[in-house]
Amino acid sequence: MTTFAANLVNVFDGTIEFGEITIENKRIQQIRYFGEEKAGEKYILPGLIDAHIHVESSMLTPAQFARLAVVHGTVGTVSDPHEIANVLGVDGVKYMIEDGRKVPFKFCFGAPSCVPATTFETAGATVTVDDIAHLFTYREVGYLAEMMNFPGVLNEDPTVMQKIALAKAFNKPVDGHAPGLRGASAKKYIDAGIETDHECFTKGEALEKLKMGMKILIREGSAAKNFEELIPLADTYYSEMMFCSDDKHPDNLVEGHINQLVKRAIAKGIDRFKVLRMATINPVLHYRMNVGLLREGDWADFILVDNLENFEVLETYIEGQKVAENGTSLMPNLTSDVVNNFNCQPLDPKDIIVTIPAKDNLLRVIQTIDGQLITKEILVEPKVFEGKIQTDTEADILKVVVYNRYAEGKPAVAFINNFGLKEGAIASSVAHDSHNIIAVGVDDESICEAVNLIVREQGGVSAVSNLKKGVLALPVAGLMSNKDGYEIAESYTMIDKFAKEQLKSTLISPFMSLSFMALLVIPSLKLSDLGLFDGYTFRFTELFVEREE
Repeated sequence: MTTFAANLVNVFDGTIEFGEITIENKRIQQIRYFGEEKAGEKYILPGLIDAHIHVESSMLTPAQFARLAVVHGTVGTVSDPHEIANVLGVDGVKYMIEDGRKVPFKFCFGAPSCVPATTFETAGATVTVDDIAHLFTYREVGYLAEMMNFPGVLNEDPTVMQKIALAKAFNKPVDGHAPGLRGASAKKYIDAGIETDHECFTKGEALEKLKMGMKILIREGSAAKNFEELIPLADTYYSEMMFCSDDKHPDNLVEGHINQLVKRAIAKGIDRFKVLRMATINPVLHYRMNVGLLREGDWADFILVDNLENFEVLETYIEGQKVAENGTSLMPNLTSDVVNNFNCQPLDPKDIIVTIPAKDNLLRVIQTIDGQLITKEILVEPKVFEGKIQTDTEADILKVVVYNRYAEGKPAVAFINNFGLKEGAIASSVAHDSHNIIAVGVDDESICEAVNLIVREQGGVSAVSNLKKGVLALPVAGLMSNKDGYEIAESYTMIDKFAKEQLKSTLISPFMSLSFMALLVIPSLKLSDLGLFDGYTFRFTELFVEREE
C-alpha cells in the first residue's frame, strides 16, 4: 500500500483540494480530502493521452516510444498502426501489439480501415474486412482507424460500409480523416458513423464539423501544426475536442508531447479544467481506454506536476508503478525484433530523366506548404537543357521521385516547390501511406545516391551533399529503428540539421514534409510510385499542361 499527499485535481468536477490517494494492487483504493488547495504543494492529476498518433512516425518501436513519452506525463496513446500495416499487413499490427505489451503503457491500437490507402499506388499488403474482424478480438484494438477513403463513404462503397458496420457491431468507435470536407458531403460522411476528425486545418471547417456532431482533434505534430488555428474553439467545444500529434519525429518527442499543448492552451487563457479534460477524460471515455482517471477503484495512472501553469511533469505512474521521474524514464531500454518487406534494386540516374514533350507546355508542380499536409498545384515555365527538364534552385523547382520498394519497377518522377534545397538530395522509406521510397533533390546523381543508401539499409532516411552523405537506418519495416530511442533522436537531429544547414532546406521538418508528398488522400497534388495524382479529382494527372491560346 502506498499513499501520496498533494493537491488533487478533479477534472470531472473542476475542483482542486489538498488530500491523499492510497494505492493498493495497482488501483486507487481510497481518496481522502483534507481541505483547500495548498500553495507550494505538488499537483496530482490523471495521466495525459495522445488521441491520435502513428507510433511508427516516431521512428521508434512501441516499447521505445513509450519509454520517451512517459517522461512528459503521457500514460497512453490512441495509436493507428496503418503505417506498418501498409508494409506487412495484419502481421505488422500484431508486431506493434506484441511489442507494446513489453512495457507498462496503455496503447489503444486501431484496426486499419484503409490498407492500401488507395488503388493508385503500390503497397506491401492489404487489410481485408475479415482481417479487421480478427483484429477486433484483441483487447488492445479499440477502434476502427481513420477512414481515409471518404469518397468511398460518400459513394457508399460496399466494402467501406461493411467495415464501418463491423466496427459498430463490435461496439468500436470509428475514426475519420476528411481534410476540407464541408457541407452536405461532410454531413453524409458523419451520418455514416464517422465520429472524429484530426485533419481540420481551418477554424471554419472544424466548427462546421463540431456543429454536425463530430469530435475534433487538435493536431500538433512535426509537420502538420493546427493548434494555433483551432485552439480558440476549445473554450466553447472542449467537451468534444482532444489533443493529438498524428506524426511526431523522435527529436520532437524528446522535447515534449501532449504536456506542451496543455501548457500552451492554459497560457492562452483557456480554462485549465477545459484543457485538462481534452488531454485526459475525453480520449479515455471516447475510446473506452483501460486508463484510470483519478477515481476510487481506477487504475493508478496519474502524474505529479509542479503547478498548472509551468506544468512541469515531475513523476509519471502507470498502474501504481513509477515510470518516469524528473525528466528521466524508468522504463527498460528494450531491443525489439526486426521485421521487414523490402525488395528493390539500386536506382540509376538514367531512370529519372524527364524529357520535354513535343508541344511547348507548362510544367505542373507540387507546391509544399510548410506546417501543413495539404499541397497546392502551380504551373511553371520548365527549365530545359538538351531536351531534358532541369531542376531550378533559383526558382526552387526540384525533382521528386517515388520508387516502389516492394518489387522492381520504374520510378515515378515529378517536380516540387518550397523544399529550398541548394545542393544534394534527401530521401526516405517513410512515405505515407504505402511507404515506398521518396526523394527530392537538385540533381539526378544525388537523388539516386540518397535512394540507394536506403536500399542498402533496407529502410531509413538519408541526405547527400556534394561532399558528404549520411543515413539513419530504419530496419523495422523500413519505418522504425529497434535501437535506443534517445540515440535515434540524436541521430535524427543530426541528419535533420544536415538537410537544413548543409543542403539549405527551408522547411520546419523536411523529412516529415517529404514523407507526406506521396499521401494521395490529402489534396491537392501528390506523387505515388505510379504517377502524379490529383487529390481533388482522385485520379492521375499529367506532368505537362498545354498553354492556353
